[in-house]
Amino acid sequence: MSSKIFRVLTMTVAICLMAFASVGHTKTLDEEPSALAMTGDALFARPVLFATTIVGGVVYLVSLPFSLLGGNAAEAGETLFVGPAKATFVRCLGCTQSGRKQEPAHAAE
Repeated sequence: MSSKIFRVLTMTVAICLMAFASVGHTKTLDEEPSALAMTGDALFARPVLFATTIVGGVVYLVSLPFSLLGGNAAEAGETLFVGPAKATFVRCLGCTQSGRKQEPAHAAE
C-alpha cells in the first residue's frame, strides 16, 4: 500500500514538474552572481528548496479536499508547491529571482 502511494506521489510530482518546464521561458534575468553565490546555491539552497517542494506537494495533496471545499485550491497549490518549484528549478544558479537567464545573441558570420 505504501509503495503504491509513493508511486502515485512520484508520478504527480513528475507531471507537475513537466507542466512547469515552460514557465522558465517567460521571464529573463540580468543578474551576474558570484562564484560564492553559485556555490552556496548549489550546495545549500537548492537541496533545501527541493525538499521544500516535495514537502509542500505532500501537504498540498493532504489539504486538497479542504482547499477545494474552501475554494482556494489554486492559491494553496501556488503557495505550497508551485512557488518552491519555481525557486528550485526555474532560477539561474546563484540568482536571487526566479526566471531564466537570457543568453547573449551571437552575430551570424
